[in-house]
Amino acid sequence: MAKKIKKAQLEKVVKQQEEIKELLIQIGGVASQKHAMLHKLGNLNEAVEETKKELEAEYGSVNIDLTNGTYTPIEKESGI
Repeated sequence: MAKKIKKAQLEKVVKQQEEIKELLIQIGGVASQKHAMLHKLGNLNEAVEETKKELEAEYGSVNIDLTNGTYTPIEKESGI
């Protein structure tokens, strides 16, 4: 006859393993969300760079005040 652990001990171990499984599933979901968010961030950064190029083509090198849209030219340092 096979030896067994107590029923309460078995239930405790099974419950712990189920909790581990659930947490691993949730971690996988979070990792997937992180990947999707990083992809979106990369796309947004590319769009920002494109917008910067468009604005520089129209206005030159400028600093833009994001509160009101005013801009000031960026003065290039003269090399000596």
